[in-house]
Amino acid sequence: MSETVRKPVLYSAVQPSGTLTIGNYIGALRNFVKLEKDYDCLFCMADLHALTVRQEPAALRRRTAELAALYIACGLDPEKNIIYAQSHVPMHAELAWILNCFTYMGELSRMTQFKDKSAKHADNINAGLFTYPVLMAADILLYQTDVVPVGADQKQHLEICRDIAERFNSVYGDVFKIPEPYIAKSAAARIMALNDPGSKMSKSGEPDSFISMADTPDDVRRKLRRAVTDSDGEIRVDPENKPGVTNLITICAAMSGKTAEEVCAELQGKGYGALKDATTEAVVSVLSPIQAEQKRILADKQYINDVLKNGSERASALAFRTLRKVYKKVGLYQL
Repeated sequence: MSETVRKPVLYSAVQPSGTLTIGNYIGALRNFVKLEKDYDCLFCMADLHALTVRQEPAALRRRTAELAALYIACGLDPEKNIIYAQSHVPMHAELAWILNCFTYMGELSRMTQFKDKSAKHADNINAGLFTYPVLMAADILLYQTDVVPVGADQKQHLEICRDIAERFNSVYGDVFKIPEPYIAKSAAARIMALNDPGSKMSKSGEPDSFISMADTPDDVRRKLRRAVTDSDGEIRVDPENKPGVTNLITICAAMSGKTAEEVCAELQGKGYGALKDATTEAVVSVLSPIQAEQKRILADKQYINDVLKNGSERASALAFRTLRKVYKKVGLYQL
């Protein structure tokens, strides 16, 4: 990161708990590459967060490497950006403990994601699931982050992060920068579930509800063939009355680089089969080269290790500055 002219810091963390979807790609990944020039960016594999749900150890390790490789395959330069695993920087957990002491039970109990995950994993409602937003706040505040890309489901987490930082600063002075949500200059297309266009596409949904970044051309074709449409046959953008068709048009446009209007004009009168075929072609044309590059990167284990080691060292140097200041402020004896 530049030491001469400080760029604003952008921080993003993703759990390596499943393969990302094309919704993640369209809404975030493909836009990250454009941010290198204007921001000092940190991209974190949030493996500690993933532990709030039981993980198969070998799979978690593999998915962490796969996510790092995917970032690079999508065009992120590991020299210009910091790409690292959360567990490789112990300061995340250390700051989280301090911030736990400045976070109220009532705040955490109101978090909608805690309620949702508790319902899904009723046999494993653990303390980590409850205090998850505090670790997320530590992730962000460690790096004096200016902006955080957030989806609708993460806004509440950023709000509590800001509350915790402001509470700490009110006691100890200007310690943490108060992060703002990152809003892309051009609003990202909202990609919905293929089987339920009233819900956001998510990697935690039913297998046929999303297209993952790892899906084969046959997988993509099969899932899009089964995607919900309607009975009137007209290809037009109408989110209220034709949510399924609108979602397919949005995906086709985003992956082909065309506008929704251009997609509709090209397919006018051709029916939903043609729309699904065009969308399949657009998705596969983007995914295939990314998958080939990810596979090439993963074949070189030493390279992935080097990227994550370098990233952890650079992240640790930044995180240590903040943590040392926090420890001094709260009165911990310094050696």
